[in-house]
Amino acid sequence: MQKVALSFLKELVSRPSPTGWEEPGQEVVAAHMGKYADKVEGDTMGNIHGVINPGASKRIMLAGHCDEIGLMVQHIDEKGYLIMSALGGVNVTLLPAERIIIKTAKGDIPGIVGAKPIHLLEKEEREKPQNKIHELWVDIGAKDRKDAEKYVALGDVATIDSGWIELKNGLVACRGFDNRIGSFVVADVLRRLKGRKVNVAVHAVSTVQEEVGLRGARVASFGIDPHLGIAVDLGFSTDCPGVNEKILGSAEIGGGPILHCGPTYNKELLEKMRKVAKEKKIATQFQPENRGMGTDAFAINMTRAGVPAALLSVPSRYMHSPVETLDIADIDKTADLITEFIVKLSGREKWGARKF
Repeated sequence: MQKVALSFLKELVSRPSPTGWEEPGQEVVAAHMGKYADKVEGDTMGNIHGVINPGASKRIMLAGHCDEIGLMVQHIDEKGYLIMSALGGVNVTLLPAERIIIKTAKGDIPGIVGAKPIHLLEKEEREKPQNKIHELWVDIGAKDRKDAEKYVALGDVATIDSGWIELKNGLVACRGFDNRIGSFVVADVLRRLKGRKVNVAVHAVSTVQEEVGLRGARVASFGIDPHLGIAVDLGFSTDCPGVNEKILGSAEIGGGPILHCGPTYNKELLEKMRKVAKEKKIATQFQPENRGMGTDAFAINMTRAGVPAALLSVPSRYMHSPVETLDIADIDKTADLITEFIVKLSGREKWGARKF
């Protein structure tokens, strides 16, 4: 990965951006897009749009969501402990003993999720971990409720305090890769397109609130009314223990982006992308998806009268954990494939019944 892109990615994941509070990450995205897009603008939901060739009659929308899972202060008890609720699909069993950063009106406040010592656990507690978030508590060191309320308020949000870790063979781990990677890819495609001939209008959108119902992509796709859409997300690799490839289909870290087929995804578009990947010698993988309702591709596909859509995902391990792990090379290959696909478009293609 080029130095400028790697610097952008590291800065992006360093900015905690829980769903609904994506502004820190979106500021980084907007600054990067501004160097390469013809125009950059936000919308009422907080999506960031970077556009190349806006005057073209045919529009392709790229979507990668910027939000990550997080926590929200739901209650403060009389002893000053915080009770949290989940923002998005939080794996509650992973929370005990984690460090968190709480975003407050007075600045960031560190906290820890309490954990009962193993010596004090009853037999049934050892055999069955806590799985109800309201049974957990966050300790910020407060003396009591009144003291805690000096620092935090109901509705303040938090993320796990787990940053960038470099592993062997080009692998990296970090919280928030889902889906800061998608946001990174669609923004960096603009950089890769700079100076190349493009026959369509490219709307690269860093979307918000995907984790709570694809909300940003629904609004953005309605406003853009694209003729074609590509979503970029994190995908599941099956090259680690406990993951059943008979259910997911095989994919491994380092094998390139995953292309998905299924009811949500346009067949002609999928085949065109596979053809471009073969021509450009970009390694790809393939996973069927019988529903395809959980990513921004679904929101794009279902907007207005319907939009041909595709999903590319970067294979990863340990999704929705503080150590989401992937291969940097797969990110590059994903951005390369989208870039080459766009350059190949003449603006006169037909996808299904709709002319493009």
